[in-house]
Formats: sequence, C-alpha cells, structure tokens
Amino acid sequence: MKSRAFAGRRRASRGIVAIEMAMLMPLVIALTLPVFDFARNIQAQMILTNISREGANLASRALSTFPVQTIMSSLTATAPPLNMASNGMIYITVIVGNNNCDANGNHCSGVVTAQYEWTGGNYHPASKLWNCGSNGSGWAQDGSGNCNNVPPLGANSPPVNLLQGQLWDGQVVYVVESFYLQQPFIGALNLGFGINTPALSPNLYAMTAF
Repeated sequence: MKSRAFAGRRRASRGIVAIEMAMLMPLVIALTLPVFDFARNIQAQMILTNISREGANLASRALSTFPVQTIMSSLTATAPPLNMASNGMIYITVIVGNNNCDANGNHCSGVVTAQYEWTGGNYHPASKLWNCGSNGSGWAQDGSGNCNNVPPLGANSPPVNLLQGQLWDGQVVYVVESFYLQQPFIGALNLGFGINTPALSPNLYAMTAF
C-alpha cells in the first residue's frame, strides 16, 4: 500500500511539472527567439563592418589596378553565413575635396567623382551618400557596375555631406557602403502587462571611409 501511495504521488508530481512546463514554454520561446534574432543581427553587423573596412582599404590601394567587380566579389566571398547575392549590396564611392576651403583650411567639402555598385547582388537599396541617376548619370549596362556620366570635378560635381570640414582641396577618399536585408524570425511580441519585446530592423548597414 505504501509503495502504491508513493507511486501515485510521483505520478501526480510529474503531472504538475508537465503542466507547469506547458504553461511556461510559450514564455520561454517568446524570450528566446528575440535573443536569437538579436545575436544574428550582431553577427551580420560585424560582417558588414568588416566588409566595409576591408573594402575601403582595398579600394584606396587597388581600384586603379583591379576591376572593381573583382574587389567587390572578393569582399562578398568573406561574408558567409550571409547570403550577399540574395540580400546584400556594396557601393564604392569616390569623394574628392573641392575648392571651397578658406585660407585656414576650414569649410572644406567633398564631391562625388565616381560611384560603383556590385553587380552580383539582387538587393538594391539606395546609397546613403549619393544616388547614381542624378545629374544625368546612370548605371552602365555592361556589367562593370560603373556609374556613367558623373560630372567631372568642378562646379557641377555633386556635393556630399560626409566628412564636411575634414577634406582639403584635392584629397581623395574612398567610401564603401555595405547593406544587408535580414528579416527577423519573430517581430515584436506583446508579453502582457505592458511589456513588449523590441522589434529589430531588417535593414543592416555599415560604412567606412579611407
């Protein structure tokens, strides 16, 4: 009789534990998935930052030597687990300091003299510096990724806000932007009691000027 009573209590205890687990499991999942999404975004952001840094370094040293698409493709080869071909984009923009500096070297600004896009990507967000298509320019259709008809360095060159006051006349800067679209597994959740999990942006971005 005693063993039967003990066995009954054990079954009842297991039943209570199962009920408690069933009640807590949705909360555990609701808390775990946003953390997993956050970790994925951190990883993706680190990769994009590395792409932009290495890209700016390579562009400053090799853009006149190697085809720009070779440089960009070599950068995306370091991107896994990110699928840059489906969800990524790279822009390289060449900025030159124009002649707006005063006698003390203040108020120097920069203008765009060239821009390139990676032709291997199917995601096409707009550059945050300057968009090819302005001032009569347009993307080349030959697969080179060049922006054609960018105004030559002069009064009609398109100005940019980046590095305002930090460029002297004629200084050349290479800016690499890396984009990635990463949809979160789960959006913001309402946990009740006025508690909501944060919603992560799917639009990731990094930029480096060299």
